[in-house]
Amino acid sequence: MAFRRKKPVKAKAKTPKKRFSILRNEKFWFIIGILLMSVAAFLLISFVSFLFYGAEDQSIMDSGWKDFLLNSGIDVKNNGMKVGAMLSEIIINRGFGLASFIFIYMLAIISLRILGRKIARFSQTMVYSLALIVWLSLALGLIFNKTTGESFIYLGGHYGFMLSNWLRSLIGVFGLTLILVITGVMIVIIRFDKAFDYLKTLVRPREKAEKLQGEDDDDLEPFKEELEDSIQGEDDIIKVIDEDDVVRAIFEPEGDDDFEIQPEEESKIVAKKDEPDAEVKLDIEPGVEEEKNDEFQTEGLEDYDPTLDLPDYKFPSLDLLEDHKFGNAEVKQEELVANKNKIVETLRHYKIEITKIRATIGPTITLYEIVPAPGVRISKIKNLEDDIALSLSALGIRIIAPIPGRGTIGIEVPNQNPEVVSMHSIVRSKKFQESTAELPVALGKTISNETYMFDLTKMPHILVAGATGQGKSVGVNVIISSLLYKKHPAQLKFVFIDPKKVELNIYSVIEKHFLAKLPDAEEPVITDIQKVKNTLNSVNIEMDDRYNLLKAAHARNIKEYNKKFISRKLNPLKGHRYMPYIVVIIDEFADLIMTAGKEIELPIARIAQLARAVGIHMVIATQRPSTNIITGVIKANFPARIAFKVASMIDSRTILDTPGANQLIGKGDMLIASGSEITRVQCAFIDTPEVEKICAFISGQRGYPTALLLPEVMGDDEPGPGDVDLNNRDELFDDAARIVVANQMGSTSMIQRRFSIGYNRAGRLMDQLEAAGIVGPSEGSKARQVFISDEYSLEQLLNNL
Repeated sequence: MAFRRKKPVKAKAKTPKKRFSILRNEKFWFIIGILLMSVAAFLLISFVSFLFYGAEDQSIMDSGWKDFLLNSGIDVKNNGMKVGAMLSEIIINRGFGLASFIFIYMLAIISLRILGRKIARFSQTMVYSLALIVWLSLALGLIFNKTTGESFIYLGGHYGFMLSNWLRSLIGVFGLTLILVITGVMIVIIRFDKAFDYLKTLVRPREKAEKLQGEDDDDLEPFKEELEDSIQGEDDIIKVIDEDDVVRAIFEPEGDDDFEIQPEEESKIVAKKDEPDAEVKLDIEPGVEEEKNDEFQTEGLEDYDPTLDLPDYKFPSLDLLEDHKFGNAEVKQEELVANKNKIVETLRHYKIEITKIRATIGPTITLYEIVPAPGVRISKIKNLEDDIALSLSALGIRIIAPIPGRGTIGIEVPNQNPEVVSMHSIVRSKKFQESTAELPVALGKTISNETYMFDLTKMPHILVAGATGQGKSVGVNVIISSLLYKKHPAQLKFVFIDPKKVELNIYSVIEKHFLAKLPDAEEPVITDIQKVKNTLNSVNIEMDDRYNLLKAAHARNIKEYNKKFISRKLNPLKGHRYMPYIVVIIDEFADLIMTAGKEIELPIARIAQLARAVGIHMVIATQRPSTNIITGVIKANFPARIAFKVASMIDSRTILDTPGANQLIGKGDMLIASGSEITRVQCAFIDTPEVEKICAFISGQRGYPTALLLPEVMGDDEPGPGDVDLNNRDELFDDAARIVVANQMGSTSMIQRRFSIGYNRAGRLMDQLEAAGIVGPSEGSKARQVFISDEYSLEQLLNNL
């Protein structure tokens, strides 16, 4: 007898309560908004008509409200007819007088808010409007305590008339006038920041530095208003989210297609007052003596302000950036529901039941968090990565099993219409504007649509890797632009190393503001390999000099040292100076390693190991994430790594020590590893014309006479041909000379191939041949000229050596 296995009885999905479902209907609120706007328009027409025809209508209304409304034979002059005349009489004459017009403004603002318009400072506007109604009614009631002449209207209204009479009986006309003046000034000061700044200048003079700070705040005011505009507005269902709002869609896997959108609480950001941390390098010869009296007291002197060397410097404005977000498509509800159903169906094909699935909408991907039924192995879901991607017809999905600290399994699915995260939206975000970090860097937006930021001083070095065309250069430009938007030229200097000669050359115009270079360097952006070696060695010397200064000042890091210098506790005559942060940007690191090898790797490793405390940081980018480029020494000293899309899992493991970068969708999609935490971020997009505008804006202002000069490197030049000792010739010298003369071509690569030797040994052989007069000097990529024309002459020369 065969027994059939009973199918598990599916629990019926709970139908959502529809008790207040009408309050969530978008059409319902649209109708309410139109009605409120109509009421505001009707009241405006009625109030204006009341000012002209109120006297005639008032005599008719004296017969009583009931007869006035029910008697169809009564004709009124008010354009709002009987209802308009009655409401005008009640609200204006028996209410708050002319201040009642503010009610119309409030109704219009509320209706626009309901219809979806984003109103800046909505709640504050409502409170200020109510306060202004009371104040204006009371003021008009005091000024026009009796109706003007035989006028039919109380300009302050009944409440203003009664309240002013009561207060006059308590404190008199002078006391009431004084209270009105004080409260009026308070309302203006609280509502308008510029009025407060103006009043401060009348009460007490400001210092020069305070004026400069005020000007900077005025420049940022448009950013704050746009930010509050985006925060105060309400999002529609399943829309691309503004700023710090996070939208999650929660639904049951076995229920119907209805699900609930839950906005998470906005992250609370505590804004601190920025500390004055600008920097300038004094023209004093370094000669630091480690004496106990390096710290000295200077009573009566103000704190040193290094930004006063460029007091008129203006930070780049927001209008230099373009808002590429315009025209982006929304993430539709149908797309969410369809993906949810496909994920659930695919898992059920493999007999995997889930209890809940939740969606978090990001700029380019949507994270579906699932809670598996008890007894389901996580590895079983992890192995279905390709099957889920096939069912969703997606470019590629990534499964996070499990999500740390969440107790769920994450499935990241690319959106059909990804959003472009513009640098404009990142710079104007509240998180970036109120950041108090020493070197704030805003990279883009996370999967929950929050602005991703970090402090470069805490990283402290970054390794950026990714395949060609996946957004690596844009990411480097975003890092540089973030620092340019927040730091004064006295606070920060860049060292640009660009073997490709075209990526970072755009920043050469800000040489006298933000760049540092060797004293003998002709170009501000270093491109020559030999000059790269000298520059890195010079940065090492600068690092050692700074450590000597910190030791003499008994400071542990650059922040403590600069704080002491600003408070004038360090004597400049003993070599102390204000230290700017130095950020070394290296593009195409692979080319440097292939060309110079250890000569580049060792100074970089030393900077990465020691330079954090003295304010020197590095950002290295490469498009070849192989183990011979990103060596163990580099990885050990670069804990913060950014991986854009790469070709293989091996490359991902080379960068992040874990797979995942090979499953990204490209176009700025990246993984950021900081310690043991990996975060997926959509990099902000900044186009080359935008970078040019920022650089042109900065270069158009007054700068320093020259770029910051790094210490000169002495004794590191390679020996010339005259320094070669021909008495200690290589064993292959004679054979190499015969091959060069026979082929009439002096080429290092030819010697390397013929004798199967390394490049360094072949180079030494060529130097010896040049010193012996067999070949001429190097001519770049061309082969050297051969001075010996035949073998007989060569043999004579070799016998004489």
